[in-house]
Amino acid sequence: MVKNIMIVGVGGQGSLLASRIVGNAAMAQGYDVKVSEVHGMSQRGGSVVTYVRYGDKVHSPVIGRGEADIIISFEQLEAARWLSFLKKDGVLITSTQKIMPMPVITGSTQYPDELISQIKEKNIKVVAIDALSKAEKAGSIKAVNVVLIGAMTHYSNFSKQQLLDALKTSVPQKLLSVNLNAFESGYECEQTL
Repeated sequence: MVKNIMIVGVGGQGSLLASRIVGNAAMAQGYDVKVSEVHGMSQRGGSVVTYVRYGDKVHSPVIGRGEADIIISFEQLEAARWLSFLKKDGVLITSTQKIMPMPVITGSTQYPDELISQIKEKNIKVVAIDALSKAEKAGSIKAVNVVLIGAMTHYSNFSKQQLLDALKTSVPQKLLSVNLNAFESGYECEQTL
């Protein structure tokens, strides 16, 4: 059985670190792991998607439409953009953060209202978290990715300890305390939803 996790966001949000944490957790459990990254003008705030696939034997690193068990989104519009890749019984874990794309900034279009509510109306399991404020409280707004990984624990086949161990091997020592705090705030968040 192969598990598929997509991590989506905007360039500079830490999707590569998030995929490294999940990939390291899977490898530590003895799974065959494939990770693939797709960057769309990521250095200019464009869309970034990372695929993490793991199981007994994984032949391809790419996740097709309708195959993702979990989508972790760092931003609402990216959640909507990649929603068609989620399985019928999959889970979308998204930050409530809004990052304005260039067409919105230039005024040629508007950011959609009530995007998370619209997604929920499609009978999709959505875990929406104000990950930005939780990351800030943990010590760095750059830890949004780790807040969302903490929340993902409840929907993955990894234990909390397995993901914490992977986190410890994936981040530099000087950033470990902030990231551990961020992980805990995401993990605890699900308990209050």
